[in-house]
Amino acid sequence: MAQKRDFYEVLGVARDASKSVISKAYRKLAINYHPDTNPDDEDAVSKFKQAAEAYEVLSDAEKRQRYDQYGHAGLEGMGGGAASSVEDIFEAFGDLFGGGGGIFDGIFGGGRRQNRVRRGGDIRCDVTLDLEEAATGCEQTLEVVRNEICDSCEGSGGAPGAEPEVCVRCDGIGQVIKSAGILRVQTTCPACQGQGNVISAACEECRGQGVLPQTSEITISIPAGVDDGIRVRMTGQGETSPDGGPNGDCYCFIEVRPHQVFQRHDEHLIVRLPVTYAQSVLGAEVEVPTLTGREILTIPAGTPSGETFRLRGHGVPHVRSGRPGDLLVQTYIEVPEKISDQQQLLLRDLAEMEQTEVAPQRKGWLDQLKDLFTTSDSQ
Repeated sequence: MAQKRDFYEVLGVARDASKSVISKAYRKLAINYHPDTNPDDEDAVSKFKQAAEAYEVLSDAEKRQRYDQYGHAGLEGMGGGAASSVEDIFEAFGDLFGGGGGIFDGIFGGGRRQNRVRRGGDIRCDVTLDLEEAATGCEQTLEVVRNEICDSCEGSGGAPGAEPEVCVRCDGIGQVIKSAGILRVQTTCPACQGQGNVISAACEECRGQGVLPQTSEITISIPAGVDDGIRVRMTGQGETSPDGGPNGDCYCFIEVRPHQVFQRHDEHLIVRLPVTYAQSVLGAEVEVPTLTGREILTIPAGTPSGETFRLRGHGVPHVRSGRPGDLLVQTYIEVPEKISDQQQLLLRDLAEMEQTEVAPQRKGWLDQLKDLFTTSDSQ
């Protein structure tokens, strides 16, 4: 597979270009490589589609941010991508050229589409998880409000006995002609929504919409390794199409609660482990908490405060690859606020020993002080 070109290079704009500059560059390329002005030119069609794909990403703040950070790989799973045909491009970007309703249904002269089937709308839901649930994955049953077929009219939008009438605005075609410079396109008729006919008497229950908002329960499958802010798409769990088309999707936005013990950094976990002075000096084996239980960690003798140890495979699995991260254990010497009389005596004995048997590092520090005062006195 050929490597994709950089989207900024395709549009010929700088990486810090504003949205208006990006839109202007896309309009220019769309006109230059429009199939009507380049008949039977496959190269022009290819460039036309490349420009549309680049504009789709760079004009969307979220997609642009992910593209700037991760390149083309960051767009996987976000939808979009190259359009399969020129008509799909106009369908996605018709509003850029001032098309009615914001969606182009095809290129003028390229064929008419009547009674266009509409896809159901997408919905959003929010899920809050504990770190353990986010790490292992889970299923959540949620209540959502979404449009579903009206039982009264069975989705027709008409009152009982009402007959459909030909739309006077588009004369039953379902499309109206719009022009933008040299571009002439057919757009969905705003009066009949592309159906070519209108309802003579609307259903009182749904007011002619054919759908009604209803509360439903859906089960969301949360993959292992999701992080705060990740969006999970549930295909077909959105709103019902009033025309018998495919359902929309449900986008589930994840929020992960802060954990009392662990901090998360991507797929790695961090835990701060208190150790005593004796354990730090003499070494010890200590229990370390993990998401799946406890593990034994060996603290070598002479471990300084702030030392970090790594327990491999005890982090959170990567949401795509499934490969687990690591647990980083940061040690620190815990100083007790209260000690027993016996502990106090032992510490005083230790302090006296340290005064008479000075450790090499302490001796070096005292020698530096002695040299400093000696130099000051000689001046």
